[in-house]
Amino acid sequence: MYTAPTDDMQFLIDDVLDVGTVLGSLPHYEELGLGGELTTALLDEAAKFAADVVSPLRRVGDANPARCSDSAVTIPPGYGDAIQQLGAGGWVGISAPQHQGGQGLPELFGTAACEMWNSADMAFALEPFLSAGAALAISAHASEDLQATYLEKIYSGEWSGTMNLTESGAGSDLGPMKTRAEREGDRYRIFGQKIYITWGDHDATENIIHLVLARLPDAPEGSRGISLFLVPKFLVNADGSLGERNDAFPVSVEHKLGIHGSPTCVMAYGDNGGAIGYLVGEENQGLACMFTMMNEARLKVGLQGLGASEGAYQKAVAYARERVQGGVPIIEHADVKRMLLTMRALNEAMRALAYSEAVTMDLAHAGPEGTRESSQRRIDLMIPVIKGWLTELGMEVTSLGVQVHGGMGYVEETGAAQYLRDVRITPIYEGTNGIQAADLLNRKLGRDGGATMEAMQSEIRDVASALIAHDDAALNAMGAQLSEALAEHVATTQGLLATLADDRFSALGGSFDYMMQTGYLFGGWQLARSALVAAALSAAGDRVMFCDRKISTARFYMQRLLPRARSHAGAIAASGASLTDFALDWF
Repeated sequence: MYTAPTDDMQFLIDDVLDVGTVLGSLPHYEELGLGGELTTALLDEAAKFAADVVSPLRRVGDANPARCSDSAVTIPPGYGDAIQQLGAGGWVGISAPQHQGGQGLPELFGTAACEMWNSADMAFALEPFLSAGAALAISAHASEDLQATYLEKIYSGEWSGTMNLTESGAGSDLGPMKTRAEREGDRYRIFGQKIYITWGDHDATENIIHLVLARLPDAPEGSRGISLFLVPKFLVNADGSLGERNDAFPVSVEHKLGIHGSPTCVMAYGDNGGAIGYLVGEENQGLACMFTMMNEARLKVGLQGLGASEGAYQKAVAYARERVQGGVPIIEHADVKRMLLTMRALNEAMRALAYSEAVTMDLAHAGPEGTRESSQRRIDLMIPVIKGWLTELGMEVTSLGVQVHGGMGYVEETGAAQYLRDVRITPIYEGTNGIQAADLLNRKLGRDGGATMEAMQSEIRDVASALIAHDDAALNAMGAQLSEALAEHVATTQGLLATLADDRFSALGGSFDYMMQTGYLFGGWQLARSALVAAALSAAGDRVMFCDRKISTARFYMQRLLPRARSHAGAIAASGASLTDFALDWF
């Protein structure tokens, strides 16, 4: 059974990130009383819901996959009730504005809750993830009438939401999209079929609000000619009551490697005269509207990698304490301890990085006017790292969880393999990790010549200097290791920027290694920050055992995991023309 690591979460939120000062003093949040008791109350309530309601559904959903029959989807037993409870608890709209039916809390708290849902049951967690994303796009781009009709119902959990981008011939490249829209007065008729629609149909909520990308007859070619439409499952009457069923139906659900409880649907629009839809934003600006929600969506996919990893770690530790081999529990074996500590250190690095950048997202939204633009540039830069690095590590950590179980990890009865199967989708959807790496290098790094990255490197340098100047030898060593990794990252960054200008293909050939090098460096940076805070708390006699454990975990990361950054830097430096020179017809 999953137990949320609320001690580590609260340490990050209140002690390292100092939410009460950094965000609590902003006009947007100053009346909320952020930090301290509020943090404790929110984390405790979310942890209780995750443990008592969501976690028991993980194996149920895996054993009872969603299914489609007669144009309707049946979800696993217990899911519907849990979704209703989630909405009633205000968790769907935790970070949404209060005037739209949300709680108005910072994204940082939504991030912590999202991690818990994903650790408890990733398939379940996808439902509020998609709903919140759809609502965000409606809030940013839809008319006031559409916002008034749909937002509060979504944020309350009474209705849910989806994203409909992908088609059989249009995956990450949406240019070939065939779904079409026809004007009909102040509304539109939608015709076409979408695939891989997460939580595309179910009966857990009264209505489902689909956001559908489609092309108008006179639209420009390619991705510049795509519009976004709101297509409800049930039409909504003028008084807010539900009307007739819209022409939007599930055709089937995918039979997947993991996340079995989540209905991944093929959706048909307009088979019986056209699905009624309403324009969101302006015509031919659909991709821009969708990208509004991409940063949040990709942050949450990264959290799926972390969430599955934390669940796998907890199960592995419990098994290692109980499984006796050679006369002792296997947790006493050196290599098992290595695997468990690797899992723990990676999880803590992922959590610290994700939570730190959730604060950046909050500052981009509600920070002082003069800093919002720089915060937005930073979160734009960091999102591909969070999405890519955390999901790559998610596969590693969940695989280690299977390994700790030995042969028992390979059979389904233990539930260890489910974490690995579930998390395997995360490097693929919301833009494959290859796309994330290319975006990091080609767009985010290249657009300002590396200036935003330099600002972050400067912050890392300050932390390394503080460690080196500390009177503790262990912290001194961490500072030296971080400083060395930083110097290598600066060199790699400058080298790739120079190559990008002359040989874009070769530069992009190193982009995945660069994303991973950046992730390992930034994970080390965040653990180093945590170690400095923990050392000060421990010296003051505050949570001594917890703080000493944080420092020890950070030390292991610096010694055993941060060196991976060097291997990625070396791969980039030594690659030469090996990728370019291998002929395509040799494959």
